[in-house]
Amino acid sequence: MTLETKRLLLRPWREADAPILFTYARDPRVGPAAGWPVHTSVENSREVIRGLLSGPENYAVVLKERGEPVGSIGIIRPPRVREPGKNEAELGYWIAVPFWGRGLIPEAVREMLRRCFAELGCEAVWCGYYDGNEKSRRVQEKCGFRYDHTEENQLCELLGETRTEHFTRLTRADWLSRQEKETE
Repeated sequence: MTLETKRLLLRPWREADAPILFTYARDPRVGPAAGWPVHTSVENSREVIRGLLSGPENYAVVLKERGEPVGSIGIIRPPRVREPGKNEAELGYWIAVPFWGRGLIPEAVREMLRRCFAELGCEAVWCGYYDGNEKSRRVQEKCGFRYDHTEENQLCELLGETRTEHFTRLTRADWLSRQEKETE
């Protein structure tokens, strides 16, 4: 399945994306902030595509003007919060450093929220960000998420360390209200 926005295509990852994924995922400003290790080789990126990124509802964020992935976004079900409600999901995302500050991830998040609420029937969607990841926090604010809670000493499995993670949440009712305001 491919989803489309004004500037983006959200499509499944392909093994052929490994070289470009490595180009962006080897930057230490990206992965560790999102909770995953810096990629060490094209083969490492290919393994990540085969494993983590090949699951359902994981999408390469493809900038239409470039025709290649510049980030990733996915729906996690059930969400990683301690007591998720029935039919809730979580979004995870990242974008390569050269594309920071262009509003691309908020654009992708808005499309994924549409998918979650309009197509998948979710009642709420969660997002999390680690302490210090202000860019991710700001994306969530722009997209209507509201702070819910903080979990300290959370194990970041891919990095093998504990961190403080802040969780935000957007309900279906709040999303519908935002949609109505945007169409007025």
